[in-house]
Amino acid sequence: MTWTIAGSLQVEKATDRTDLLAAPVATALAALDPNDVARVGVVQIDPDLADTAQFCEAYGSPMEASANCVVVAGKRAGEERFAACLVLATTRADVNGVVRKRLDVRKASFAPMDTAVELTGMEYGGITPVGLPDGWPLLIDAAVAAAPELVIGSGIRGSKLLIPGDVLAKLTGAEVVENLGR
Repeated sequence: MTWTIAGSLQVEKATDRTDLLAAPVATALAALDPNDVARVGVVQIDPDLADTAQFCEAYGSPMEASANCVVVAGKRAGEERFAACLVLATTRADVNGVVRKRLDVRKASFAPMDTAVELTGMEYGGITPVGLPDGWPLLIDAAVAAAPELVIGSGIRGSKLLIPGDVLAKLTGAEVVENLGR
């Protein structure tokens, strides 16, 4: 696949560089349809430049082609519920509107960093929708699902995945949601 969003980075097949992926991400990629996994690339980056704005500026990747994954938590009847949300980096997830209703909780908020890292098995700043814990809903903004190519986390801060939106929409637990990103 030819990537127009890679900027100055050299893209490799994600399955050829599992050393650049968190363990749950590598496992999830191996389980994807071979035609889809062939469309997933990985780039190695400076871990100090993993935050989206710094990454885009340093490597010449367009901000509108980046998507951020956030872990959201809420409680209902004493049960803690989690979801992951994927929105374009130029937007913010509607946590207390769309996500709160989808989780069926009174109040939703970003999960504490330690909790998100522990539950996902990924590094903070690298959490990605690929390889999330079983049973978690993955809410994907419709604009993300429609994107021909995106930059997302890889589970670690030292790399990024390049992936088409339609591949993300096929992930286990994925639900495409209109107006998730505002």
